[in-house]
Amino acid sequence: MQVADPAPSAIELDAALLQATITAALAALCAFLYARYRKPYFAWWAAAWGLYLLRVGAITSFLITSQRFWLYWHQVVTGWTALALLYAALVFSQQIRWRRWYVWLVLFPPVWSYIAIYQLKHFLWAAGPAVLFLSLATLWTGLVFVRYRQKVASSGATLLAAAFLLWGLHHLDYPFLRARGAWAPWGYYLDILLALAVGAGILLLVLDDLRRGLGALSALSSDLQRAGREQDVLDALLARPLTLPAVSGTALYVIEDSRARFVRGAGVCASWTDGDLSKGAAGVLGRMIEIGRPQFTREWSDAKVEGSAYPFAAVLPILRAERVLAALVLIGQAPDPFTALDDGFLLALGHQVGAALENADLYSRLETRTVELARLSARMVEQHEEERRRLSRELHDETAQVFSAVKMELGVLQEQVQPKQAARLEQVLDLIDTGIRSIRNVTNDLRPSLLDDLGLLPALRSLVADFSERSGIRTDLAIPSAMPSLSREAELALFRALQEALSNVLRHANARSVAIGISVADEGVLLRVSDDGRGLPSGMSADRLEQQGHMGLSGMRERIAALGGTVRIRGGGGTGALLEVLVPAESGEGSR
Repeated sequence: MQVADPAPSAIELDAALLQATITAALAALCAFLYARYRKPYFAWWAAAWGLYLLRVGAITSFLITSQRFWLYWHQVVTGWTALALLYAALVFSQQIRWRRWYVWLVLFPPVWSYIAIYQLKHFLWAAGPAVLFLSLATLWTGLVFVRYRQKVASSGATLLAAAFLLWGLHHLDYPFLRARGAWAPWGYYLDILLALAVGAGILLLVLDDLRRGLGALSALSSDLQRAGREQDVLDALLARPLTLPAVSGTALYVIEDSRARFVRGAGVCASWTDGDLSKGAAGVLGRMIEIGRPQFTREWSDAKVEGSAYPFAAVLPILRAERVLAALVLIGQAPDPFTALDDGFLLALGHQVGAALENADLYSRLETRTVELARLSARMVEQHEEERRRLSRELHDETAQVFSAVKMELGVLQEQVQPKQAARLEQVLDLIDTGIRSIRNVTNDLRPSLLDDLGLLPALRSLVADFSERSGIRTDLAIPSAMPSLSREAELALFRALQEALSNVLRHANARSVAIGISVADEGVLLRVSDDGRGLPSGMSADRLEQQGHMGLSGMRERIAALGGTVRIRGGGGTGALLEVLVPAESGEGSR
């Protein structure tokens, strides 16, 4: 090829020097990104910019020396740079692997450059194929980012696609303008501008992925902290990654005896079952279990469905104390949903997810234990009531009957003795009457017969009337004419709650009046007991009173809680106290 040996201008050399400086900065940037994130495409971008720097050095040497040796290597390195940028884009977007036939593409620049520089005489025939090769490789790189932009809404991918497409078109002006000196030094400046656009696109690509990845993983972390039950943790763990671009399915595998067992999936993985892994997918899981680090692969497929290979899969370890507990599999259209997140961050996330699953297991066991304790408490209350019923029956049927029989015998004896002895026997009969009344009071406290015989409302009226008569405290009672259907346990719990409340008023409140109200709400039956006494001790809560040994309040709370109800106590500082007891009603309305 006959090429004139133009004398290089100072402006052209200055432009080449500026281009070399910017290219070196881009190579250093990509090398830093590779050192930071250990992603192979960053290494390929660094290599591509390194080749581009050699290209600038070769053309500068040619401009200074006019030796065709440097022109030859300029053409060769230019072609290799375009191939390196294309390969980096394919590795980024498709995780492409090296194939043998790629060698033919690599050999084209040195072979054709030799023919063009040393064999061909016609300029257009020599330059045309090389320029076309360079332009097509660059346009292909732009189209790779166009396709990636369609899968992932990324401003970085948009800028990269535009920059490479414009650069590919810009290469076509070489035979007509730059090679003839008509576009110097503006061709250098346009190359610099496009190179800067590519560098900015790479940075935006990292920032976009970092923002999306951190946003999704931070949201997942928040979901895991709020989740309590294991089901909630699994729902959050599988649903949140589906918000990442190009992620279409998630699946969880639990590791048991170095074997992965499928638990559940979401998205395209919702129909998966255990034992569906292909040999390649099982191998990826095995590597993840062995080394405990994230794996990214194109080998994932369903062993039971022929040709069901998924585009890409990311396998993240879920860890606890450096031990792999489970694996989270992300299926999607992009090879790496965490482009800008290094393994250290993903491992930290794996530790957090593992802790969340363990906390969920502890929560589940605690919940089971709580249910068992509630059942035991209810059983103890039931046994306690049975014992009170037995004691009440024995006192009524045996002890009280014995006293009544003794009274009858003494009455007969009183009629047969002298008046002096008769007066003494009268005193004994009065003592027996007092004992019988005491026994009746005790039996009524142990198990009110009115509650069994007439129902809740008459029993409450009797309890309040008896309290007012014995204590002298003014008592107001407001109850509805009919009550919703309550279980026997709920009726007994309400009666005992009022009994305990009135007992506390009498012993501790120093009150002059008590207001008692029963109302029917949507949630059930509400009992309110308020007095005008001294209230709770200053700085003392109901919980602290229970902790200090007030077993009546504790028993009331346990009895009501076993039914699904609530107990609240408020008041203090000499303003009286208020007790609110809510007991849920049975389904279906009734009245007693």
